[in-house]
Amino acid sequence: MTIHYQVRPQDIGAHVFAVRLEITQPDPAGQQLQLPVWIPGSYLIREFARNVVQIQAQGMLPNGQLVPLTVQKLNKSSWQVAPFSGAIQINYEVYAFDLSVRGAYLDQTRAFFNGTSVCLQVLGAEQQAHQLSLAAASWPADDWQVATGLAAITVDEQGFGCYQAANYDELIDCPVEIAPFSEVRFSACGVPHRLVISGRHQADLERLAKDLQAICEYQIRLFGEPAPFNDYTFMTVAVGDGYGGLEHRNSTALICSRGDLPTMGETEQSTGYRQFLGLCSHEYFHSWNVKRIKPAAFAPYDLQQENYTRLLWAFEGITSYYDDLTLLRTGLIDWPQYLQLLAQTSTQVERGYGAQRQTLEDSSLDTWVKYYRQDENAPNELVSYYTKGALVAFCLDMHIRQHTHNQRSLDDVMQLLWARFGRDFEHAGVGVGEAQWEALACEASGLDLSAFFERALRSTQPLPLAESLAYLGIDSQCRPALNAQDKGGWQDGLIEKLSWGVRYSADPAGVKLTHVLRGEAAATAGLAAGDVIVAVDHLRVNAAQFDGLQQAFTANTPVQIHAFRRDELLQLTLLPQKARCDTWGFRLKSEVGQAEEINRNTFVIK
Repeated sequence: MTIHYQVRPQDIGAHVFAVRLEITQPDPAGQQLQLPVWIPGSYLIREFARNVVQIQAQGMLPNGQLVPLTVQKLNKSSWQVAPFSGAIQINYEVYAFDLSVRGAYLDQTRAFFNGTSVCLQVLGAEQQAHQLSLAAASWPADDWQVATGLAAITVDEQGFGCYQAANYDELIDCPVEIAPFSEVRFSACGVPHRLVISGRHQADLERLAKDLQAICEYQIRLFGEPAPFNDYTFMTVAVGDGYGGLEHRNSTALICSRGDLPTMGETEQSTGYRQFLGLCSHEYFHSWNVKRIKPAAFAPYDLQQENYTRLLWAFEGITSYYDDLTLLRTGLIDWPQYLQLLAQTSTQVERGYGAQRQTLEDSSLDTWVKYYRQDENAPNELVSYYTKGALVAFCLDMHIRQHTHNQRSLDDVMQLLWARFGRDFEHAGVGVGEAQWEALACEASGLDLSAFFERALRSTQPLPLAESLAYLGIDSQCRPALNAQDKGGWQDGLIEKLSWGVRYSADPAGVKLTHVLRGEAAATAGLAAGDVIVAVDHLRVNAAQFDGLQQAFTANTPVQIHAFRRDELLQLTLLPQKARCDTWGFRLKSEVGQAEEINRNTFVIK
């Protein structure tokens, strides 16, 4: 059987792809087709089929003549073609205007798509080879090029031509970027790597290649050579303001702010560039942790419904831990920068009340209905398996190191996971069970970690963060936030702050409350998310002055609030409270003993 897709722009102004799917040996009872409802790596039902329009089918007679065939829609994401004894063609259009890493996009400057958005699955033939053709003449300008992780069959110098995937799973795990992009190539542990950047930018490509090479070589050697792929592509689109990434088996799709990329002659490392390197590090680490070592619930993926697992903390949280740790171990950031990033992660977990209300396992399990669908109550009820998962990984690493006298670490756990569940990616087909993950961690460390996991994963008790940092000779500080822009970090000369327990945005009428924190001053006064405060103590208020205004009163002294809820004016009395200590800062102790110095050095080296 041959399954062949041809993708071309149908109407660039309308952002529509035309796709032709050819099947040489369709199901004689009538070929069924379907499109995934979610994409691996992003745990939300996205209903990609809603963008499929104008689907038609034809059958090919022995003389080459095409005859129309009926196509019946079976449900939200499935179709059935009428029975036919020969080859069939399915022609359909896909609306593509999702400027993210998860879907499909088309305009006069760039095209991008994941197979989950444009390639209908041929039911019963998923394990057959799949081909994808991109004809150069279909695209708007001569300088457009192709970047993808798919294996080329016959392509020209710009990458147009025919590609092949071993099966449908590989086809949809290799996104395609088509644009007049810039690129740079480098080798990591003998494996060809490629960075392409679409969109307007002035990036120093050589610096990017050098820094990415350090990241890639470190992670390959952490798990052990050879790398689990023959080549790798970083596909990046630079925009005015954006951030995101999605992992794939031998590539990643990234979106970043163009200001985050280093420019020629720039030698300092900006905060934005550090963030971009962390993003690349994160998605690259996923090549092992989730793409090959994966939860049992994902082996195989069921792309027609939610796939529930309590292990996302291990696959996203541990990856989040290693993304910044990789930057430290490769020398791309120093200790103060690493501790600043760790403080920001810790602050994100501490803010709000979610860590006191939701366990990490529940956060993992509920991602399909809660994490990607956050509302105004999210800070009161949700904790992120990314951020708290990263802190659990850090504490677990320190726990193992401390109780084995630095003979074992989380590195050993990841290496054993790779040996047992990841190395034979194409044939293993077995994921890690929830109890298996913990048992393997005990085996790799030689420790009984059951009490640690009960506390970290299945309770809302605070993590032993300060104790873990002390093991490395690092001071900890948990303090009130200085203002709404304070993301964390060490501060000297702390002063007492007041808080109304709100998050807010500007509104033409005053200050709009986006979140009201459980049990704090605003909630106690009766304010709610969505309310617009128009006056405080009978004076008009705006967002620019609101931060300072909260400090202008005395704790527990009544403040009169006028606010609109919908079109109804409320008059409420608020009692300001002392601000919670919810902002973390860390710093290296200026003097440490020999043990802490050894621990710190071992942490960086291994």
